[in-house]
Amino acid sequence: MIKVAVVGTGGMAKSHVENFKKIKGCKVVAGVDVNQQRAEEFCKTHGIAQAYSSVSDLLKSCDFDAATVVTPDAFHVGCSLPLLKAGKHVLCEKPLAPVASEAKKLVTAAKKAGVINMVNLSYRRSCALQEINKIVASGKLGAIRHFEANYLQAWLPSKIWGDWRTCEGWLWRLSEGHGSKGVLGDVGVHITDLATFAANDSVKTVNGELKTFHKAKGDRIGEYKLDANDSAYMRVELAGGGVGTICATRWASGQPNSLTLRLYGEKGGIRLDLDKSYDEYEICMGANLDKCKWQTVKARKSPSIYERFISSIKSGKNDQPDFVRGWEVQKVLDACIKSDKEKKTITLR
Repeated sequence: MIKVAVVGTGGMAKSHVENFKKIKGCKVVAGVDVNQQRAEEFCKTHGIAQAYSSVSDLLKSCDFDAATVVTPDAFHVGCSLPLLKAGKHVLCEKPLAPVASEAKKLVTAAKKAGVINMVNLSYRRSCALQEINKIVASGKLGAIRHFEANYLQAWLPSKIWGDWRTCEGWLWRLSEGHGSKGVLGDVGVHITDLATFAANDSVKTVNGELKTFHKAKGDRIGEYKLDANDSAYMRVELAGGGVGTICATRWASGQPNSLTLRLYGEKGGIRLDLDKSYDEYEICMGANLDKCKWQTVKARKSPSIYERFISSIKSGKNDQPDFVRGWEVQKVLDACIKSDKEKKTITLR
């Protein structure tokens, strides 16, 4: 039995617990939150035996094998490091860290501890995405020439998930002082991973632009200064020579949570729209290439990140996406920020 502790009991924690409960041979045994009462309420709601107010108390008093870190972004490193040093397997929410240098600390600590480490790039659960990666890796699409990847959200112009002006859970995402890297750090991490994983390639250069729009009087609501980026745009060259764009915004009216990818190689193209399906994609290749005819394909089922994490612990073989992957994606985001600031193209090393 793999015993798992949940560190952070905010909105995403519920999903983590529910997913781990579905896995045979796995049990959630503890919940941690800086607010002890909130931790206790969460644990009571989800039938979890033990509640703690700190990672240090968890390590002192609880018998567990692994932890899933579901805290706000700014606390991922601070919570994960002591767990790794104690020899615990760790699944960490994205982004792995606010900057690449901090993410590298987790990579080093996980390697030294010899434990399973994964970052929750949750759209990897799309079996269509998993199949696209395999098609590209096989060479069937030929060398990638061009791609377009977009992550569009509508919660700034609309109230699709409630009124962000009155909800701390949304306001902190708009404030750098509260640990946010804006839409780039929040969902740009997902679309960057999705695009490069699908293309089976890494990023060579980034030319990025970030934009923060006026949203309230004095650009502030209470303690929240609204200074984090709302829209992010990257012009990217891949190591293999392909070029494309990666975009993310919270201002996409009518798009609650939309991820799309267009990927074009010298032998064909692939289209993925997660609004339509996580299991299906469209492909144009082979006999259909000259006719520009698209075929819809249903992908085979693939395991969730939670299943991959537990299976990795049992087998001792680290599945993807691991901390190295989280670090690599963060380097791209850091390059976008630097490019926007310096108004030039940044080459990743």
